[in-house]
Amino acid sequence: MNIFKELKIVELATVLAGPAVGMFFAELGAEVLKIESPAGDITRKWKLASEATEAQSAYFSSVNWGKQSIRLDLRQVSDRSIAEQHILNADIVIANFKQGSAEKLGMSYEQLRSLKPELIYGQISGYGSDDARTAYDVVLQAESGFMSMNGEPDSPPLKMPVALIDLLAAHQLKEGLLVALLKRFQTGTGSLVSVSLYDAAVASLANQATNWLMAGHVPVSMGSLHPNIAPYGETFACKDGQYIVLAIGSDKHFAKMCAIMDLESLASHTDFASNDARIANRKSLAELLSQRFLQQDRHVWTSLFDRHEIPAGSVKNLQQVFEVPMAQKLLLEEQLESGQQTRRVKTAVFKIT
Repeated sequence: MNIFKELKIVELATVLAGPAVGMFFAELGAEVLKIESPAGDITRKWKLASEATEAQSAYFSSVNWGKQSIRLDLRQVSDRSIAEQHILNADIVIANFKQGSAEKLGMSYEQLRSLKPELIYGQISGYGSDDARTAYDVVLQAESGFMSMNGEPDSPPLKMPVALIDLLAAHQLKEGLLVALLKRFQTGTGSLVSVSLYDAAVASLANQATNWLMAGHVPVSMGSLHPNIAPYGETFACKDGQYIVLAIGSDKHFAKMCAIMDLESLASHTDFASNDARIANRKSLAELLSQRFLQQDRHVWTSLFDRHEIPAGSVKNLQQVFEVPMAQKLLLEEQLESGQQTRRVKTAVFKIT
C-alpha cells in the first residue's frame, strides 16, 4: 500500500519504539529519513552470538525497513543545518530524546515549530516530559505491574520475551500522529503528539487493571492461566510430546469440548458445570484433561477442535510459526547496499479495500 507516498518523515529516534513508528509509515509508502548519531543507532550492535560481526543486526532490521539513513552530529552547526533542511521538507518528526537533549541540539518541538509552524512532532519519553529517569522496556514492565503478573506461581517476576511496552507506546504514537494528520488536513496547523512508555503500559493493563480498581484483586503470577476464565491458558502435552493450549470462554464451549473428547460427564459435574466452578476447581480439572490429551497426537486434537469450532491452539516455536503459509505472507525482504538480505515481519497488517 502506498497510502502515504507523498508523506515525508524525519526520524530522530533510536532503539525500538520510535523506529517502529517510522517503519509503520515507511511500509505504507512514506519517505522516511532516519538521522543517526555518528556512532549509529545502538541496536546496530545488538547482535546474537550467531550473527556475523560485519552484518546489520537482526534487531536493527526489525524496525528500520524501508528507510534512508544518514549520520549527523547534531552538536555541530553544519550537521544541524543539514538536519533542519530535511525537517523543513518533512511533514512529521519522530523523536525520543532524553530530557533536555532535544533543546540542547535545537531539535525540540518549540524550536522546530519556529522553522515550520505546520510541522507534526511525535515525541516518546519514558515517564513523561518532566521526568528524567532512564526508561528501558524491562524497567517499564516492572514499574507498570506486568512483571509481577508474569511467570509461574513459584517463579520470580519475569519480563515478557518481546519489548511489549515499547511496541504499545509505538502504537499509541501512531494513533496520535494519524489524528494530528487529520487535524492538519482540517485546520492547516501542526501538533505536538506526546506519548510516554509509562502511560502506554498502564493504559494497556485492561482487565487486569479493572480487576484491581473494581474488585480490589491484586493479580499474581499464574503462568498462562486466566484469572477470570477456566480452562483458559491451560496447556497440555499430547501423545507426541507437542503442546496444546485451551481458550474455553463459555459453558457452551466447555460442554462441546467434553463431548468431542468423550468426557461428557465432566460437563455436568457440579465441580465443572459452570465457569465459577471450573475456576475454583481448575487444578483437578486440569489433571483429568491431561490424562485424556495424552491419548492422541496434537494434530488429532487440533483437527477435531477446529472442525467443531472449539478455541484451542498449537504451542509453536518460531521455526514452526514461519513454516505456516499464513505467516509467510507477512514477511518483507530488503536488499541492503552491503548485499545483505534482511527479512522481517510487517507491522502494517490491516487491509483497506
